[in-house]
Amino acid sequence: MADLSTEDKKLVTLARATRARIGAAEGAAVRDTDGRTYAAATVDLPSLQLSAVQACVAMAVASGSTGVDACVLLGDPTGSPDPVTAPDRAVLADFGGAAGVLLHVGDARGTIAESLSI
Repeated sequence: MADLSTEDKKLVTLARATRARIGAAEGAAVRDTDGRTYAAATVDLPSLQLSAVQACVAMAVASGSTGVDACVLLGDPTGSPDPVTAPDRAVLADFGGAAGVLLHVGDARGTIAESLSI
């Protein structure tokens, strides 16, 4: 986490704690354009399925946010060459701030493997 800003390190801590609290597949945290943070874990109910990223963005929208500047997504490695799903990319693109979204992706321990702009 040495290359992350202090604000992004906070997102890693929030995503890791949220995921661990319920043993979810993923944990995510976002920072909106006003600096507020939201954290969520995967929702997997018979009647509702949301990724951790989708849940975070839904919380931000429901709270009146107008966009997201940064996101951290943590989870168990899937072996996929791209751990970020198309729906997660889409929701971040839809609700990104003026400069887009800086996305940090890492494992369940919070070790960031890659950072990309969406």
